[in-house]
Amino acid sequence: MIAVALLSMIPEGFGGDVRRPGMELRSIKEVVMRKTLVFASMLMALAGTTSAQKPARRLIDLTYSFSSQTIYWPTAEGFRLRTDAEGMTGKGYWYSAYSYAASEHGGTHLDAPVHFAKGMPTVDKIPLERLVAPGVLVDVQKQAAANRDYQITAQDLINWEKQHGRIPDGCILLFRTGWGKFYPDKLKYLGTDQKGQVAVAALHFPGVSPAAARWIVANRRISGIGIDTASIDYGQSQLFETHQILYKEGLIAIENVARLEELPARGFEIVALPMKIEGGSGAPVRIIAMF
Repeated sequence: MIAVALLSMIPEGFGGDVRRPGMELRSIKEVVMRKTLVFASMLMALAGTTSAQKPARRLIDLTYSFSSQTIYWPTAEGFRLRTDAEGMTGKGYWYSAYSYAASEHGGTHLDAPVHFAKGMPTVDKIPLERLVAPGVLVDVQKQAAANRDYQITAQDLINWEKQHGRIPDGCILLFRTGWGKFYPDKLKYLGTDQKGQVAVAALHFPGVSPAAARWIVANRRISGIGIDTASIDYGQSQLFETHQILYKEGLIAIENVARLEELPARGFEIVALPMKIEGGSGAPVRIIAMF
């Protein structure tokens, strides 16, 4: 059957006549072998063309750089970079080295489940499968623009599924509130540019409602969520219920995610690899989207 298929796919005379003048074909084996070589050459040429025309993979960095401008929780210490060495050495070569310090939870960072759930995994114990996963994007910027304290609802998720299909198992679910346009302006992004406990009461930004978090854990099997604000709970939250609900189930969260306006609703992969801090409740994370 293979021989018949090969013969039927290659027209007579393609690649040169298999018979030489004055010679008889000795067997069907000769025909198949010679035409198979021609067919293989065709496939190799086609493969080369396809490879050359294949579009390059697209990567989008969803991470804010860490600097003195990085936004941290009002009660946390910010990012600090100290110069230990910078310049030409006495032996004639350039050398630079720096020391840095920062709180776990600031800038684009990942929350480990232990952050709000005793006995759950620390950042170094999070399975890699939760950190490399399909991504989906739920856009609620219209709702957030009308209400600075907007809490994303279960109905927002249900409406998204009506338009784009079921939220896939194992995915990282990203929420775009539109707050990324304010970063790193603390007053616009957080609602206050003050520090300390007093400033916490002045926080105003959107988040995920506890009801939506309960719907997620009851109805879908995702790896975690991400958002373009300073917290997955909205700014005025007192109990951080969304954190508690999701982290008790082992989910992760990524806060202060950048450039969500460049993502479609689905059809991309997320890679979110945090600094592997042993025993940490969170860590800076480099998060990218791959198409």
